[in-house]
Amino acid sequence: MDVVILSDNKVVNLRPQGLKAEWGFSALIKGKETILFDTGQTGVAFENMLILKEKKPEKIVLSHGHYDHTGGILKFVRAFDLKVYAHPDAFLPRFYKGEYVGIPFRRERIEYYAEVIEHEDPVEVCKGVIALGYVPRKHKPALLSDSYIVRNGVKERDEIRDDQSLVLKTERGLALILGCCHAGLRNTIEYAEEVVGDEVKLVVGGTHLVSMGEREIIETIEWLERKIDLIAPCHCTGLKNEFILKSKLGGKCRIVGVGSSINF
Repeated sequence: MDVVILSDNKVVNLRPQGLKAEWGFSALIKGKETILFDTGQTGVAFENMLILKEKKPEKIVLSHGHYDHTGGILKFVRAFDLKVYAHPDAFLPRFYKGEYVGIPFRRERIEYYAEVIEHEDPVEVCKGVIALGYVPRKHKPALLSDSYIVRNGVKERDEIRDDQSLVLKTERGLALILGCCHAGLRNTIEYAEEVVGDEVKLVVGGTHLVSMGEREIIETIEWLERKIDLIAPCHCTGLKNEFILKSKLGGKCRIVGVGSSINF
C-alpha cells in the first residue's frame, strides 16, 4: 500500500517540476481502491495529483471540517464521481479567534456533485481501510484555544469531535494516516488498535505536536519510539518538532512533503 502526499506545508522533491506547497494536508492512499484523505486548502492538491500523474481517487475521507483540509474538495468532486465520508460535525460553522475556519463551501454545494456519507462510528471505506469516526479522548486532545462551533444556532466550544484518522491494514501491522490529529496522537493510536485489533506500526500525517509543550513532546516521542517502526510527520507537526522527531528517532522518522511516497 502506498501513501502519496499531495498537500503539505513543504515540498521535498526536486522532481517533477511544478509541485506546490501550502498550509494544508492531503494524501492519496493507493491500495485495492484509491482513496483521497483530505483535499488541502486550495486547488494545490488537485494540481499536484495531475503533475504526479496519479490515478484519480474513487472516494474521499475528510479528517475534519477545517478549511486547510477541505478547501480543495470542489476541484475533486467536480472532476470525478466520488463519495465523501465525514463526521456530521465536519459541516458545522466553526470559528477560531473570531475568524471562520470551517469548510469554505455549503454542504449543499458539495452534495450537488457528490454523495456525502456521514458517520460517527468506524466505517470500512474499502477492504482494509477504516475511517475511525469519533475518537474517544482518554488522554489530552489537541484542541484550539478561543474556538467555537455553531450548532442549531447556538455557540459552543469546539471540541473538534469530527477529527478522525484513516487506518490501513497491512501485513506489517497498521498504518495510521492523520489529518491534524486534534483528538490527540496517543488517543488516536490506541483507538485504532482497539478498533482493528492489531498494532500501529506506521504513522503518516499531521500530529499536532505544535500544540504541545516541550516536556509533553519528549514524553510523546519516547512513547512512540517503543511502539512504531516509522513516522512521517507533516503539516501541523511543526518544522521544529519534525527535526526533534528526526533527532530522537533517527531511522524511525522520515522527513516528507508534497510528492513523497511512503510504501508500507
